[in-house]
Amino acid sequence: MFSRVIGEYGRIARDTLARWLAGYRVHPNLLTIIGLVVTIYAALLFATGRFLAAGVVLIVAGACDILDGTLARLTRQVTRFGAFLDSVLDRYSDVIVFLGLMVYFARPTSEQSLFYVVLTGIAMVGSFMTSYTRARAECLIPQCRVGFLERPERLGLLIIGALTEVPGAEGSYFLHKMPAVLWLIAILSHWTVAQRVYYTWKMTQAVDVEASPSAPVSPPVRALSSAHSVAAAETRVEREATS
Repeated sequence: MFSRVIGEYGRIARDTLARWLAGYRVHPNLLTIIGLVVTIYAALLFATGRFLAAGVVLIVAGACDILDGTLARLTRQVTRFGAFLDSVLDRYSDVIVFLGLMVYFARPTSEQSLFYVVLTGIAMVGSFMTSYTRARAECLIPQCRVGFLERPERLGLLIIGALTEVPGAEGSYFLHKMPAVLWLIAILSHWTVAQRVYYTWKMTQAVDVEASPSAPVSPPVRALSSAHSVAAAETRVEREATS
């Protein structure tokens, strides 16, 4: 009940903003590109250690990601290229954010940590592969949306992790959760990949079984048991040939 109410108000806010943008004749593809530029700015903030500001900027980037599709449907500008562009720039956005975090953990500061550089890299690979496995699977089967950690969930986790990194606030259980967020993404993204691989295997197995023709069963050849039988058969063939 509560989640349904939140979802309904969220849709109202999304549609209202999309109508406002449509009034200014903003093209959906332009909004997609703006979302990428905003994400690059968030990555720069991550790289310089300004996590709280990066979290706020990521909220704006996420809003652009949500609104471009709604704006395209509202203004009847849904195109194949628009969907392709959105997918490509989403992949860039995913990678850029993680690169910003890797730069932060690699810098020669008190927060420098090779371990977290590697962990962030693992999370980045998992995020990319989550999207790739779905795209590749849907070339073979109608749909592959199984798994927990899709892009909205990853973005939400990164926003939560960034907003909990409050400078100067120590000792609170609810703060400094970015390391925990990276652990979650690193584990759950690869788990989602495994789920999608297994799901695609099951679906393609079923399709292959339905598509494969039944192997023809040839009747057993019965050997003639004696020379008399062979001769009789040859005689029968000769008669049929001359008739």
